[in-house]
Amino acid sequence: QVQLVESGGGLVQAGGSLRLSCAASGIIFSTKTMTWYRQAPGKQRELVAQITSGGSTDYADSVKGRFTISRDNAKNTLYLQMNSLKSEDTAVYYCNYVRMWGQVSGYWGQGTQVTVSS
Repeated sequence: QVQLVESGGGLVQAGGSLRLSCAASGIIFSTKTMTWYRQAPGKQRELVAQITSGGSTDYADSVKGRFTISRDNAKNTLYLQMNSLKSEDTAVYYCNYVRMWGQVSGYWGQGTQVTVSS
């Protein structure tokens, strides 16, 4: 029922930009806090950014000022605008949503690979 489909990743040089998208279905998108996570090789998934149903945003310190999370409720789509990319941003990026008590759902899409070359 729940589908989260990430897209927009690719190979980019340091300093470049990418815009990631997440198409969501099977959830009441407009009521959910949505999140972007990333996972680099050999490391755990980490929370990159989140946006509440009311539009409030939070970011990991490592991406503040460079990344912008946004949503289009009419399209059931979540976005992550990534600017001034660094090699440290290289990872698979995943979207998800918050269930209860601040915990993400058990539904993970395929993710989208972001590779930043130095």
